Amino acid sequence: MRTLEQWFAEYAVSHQNPKNKAIHYVCVPAIYFSIVGLLMSIPSGIIANTLKLNAPVMENWAIVVLIFVLIFYIRLSVSMAIKIAVLSAICLVVNYYIGQIVPLWIFSIGIFIIAWIGQFYGHNIEGKKPSFLKDLQFLMIGPAWVVENLFSKK
Repeated sequence: MRTLEQWFAEYAVSHQNPKNKAIHYVCVPAIYFSIVGLLMSIPSGIIANTLKLNAPVMENWAIVVLIFVLIFYIRLSVSMAIKIAVLSAICLVVNYYIGQIVPLWIFSIGIFIIAWIGQFYGHNIEGKKPSFLKDLQFLMIGPAWVVENLFSKK
């Protein structure tokens, strides 16, 4: 299994152009956010009825998927898993409140589509294909790479 640093090094090869990087710093978190919103939009009565927490932010399919996402990150780096857990918690809470105002699934699909258009535009500027076309695991590396580049001192 590759280390997080190895993943980052390979991911960085197709993310050198400053405009592409800037687009990724916006679009990767937006995609992550929209996926959390889409997962939260799936009816989750079975989870709520099982857990009986009366906490819709915690009783949804996004939490189920995010547990597996965090396991992936823990295997790479505990500190990165903590950072992604914080990002995930913010996504859960903000999506919950957005869902109180507008249909969350419609909002999330809109964000998802716009962010992917941005991603492909960025890669067009870069002149290189997105990393996930080589290995789907890069879809998980992207959010960690953004967190690392935006919030770590180097």
